[in-house]
Amino acid sequence: MSSSQVIASPSPLPSSSHTHPPQTSYSTGGYQYDPYDNPRTPRRTPMACQFCRGRKLKCDGLKPQCSNCNRRNIPCNYVAV
Repeated sequence: MSSSQVIASPSPLPSSSHTHPPQTSYSTGGYQYDPYDNPRTPRRTPMACQFCRGRKLKCDGLKPQCSNCNRRNIPCNYVAV
């Protein structure tokens, strides 16, 4: 008595499971724009006040008084370089 056994081999995965999602790029006259290529860089303040320089704080450069000095109610001094 011989019994025949069928061994099932795993079926190959469809090719769509190995593909990457489509990349979104916008075409503007031959130039492809990728929104992730150039992240927005923060604007640099041309001059920080003395208090912010001394404490190494981010100075917004508002005159006559920056927001850090205004919040602390202290005089805000800018020195010409």
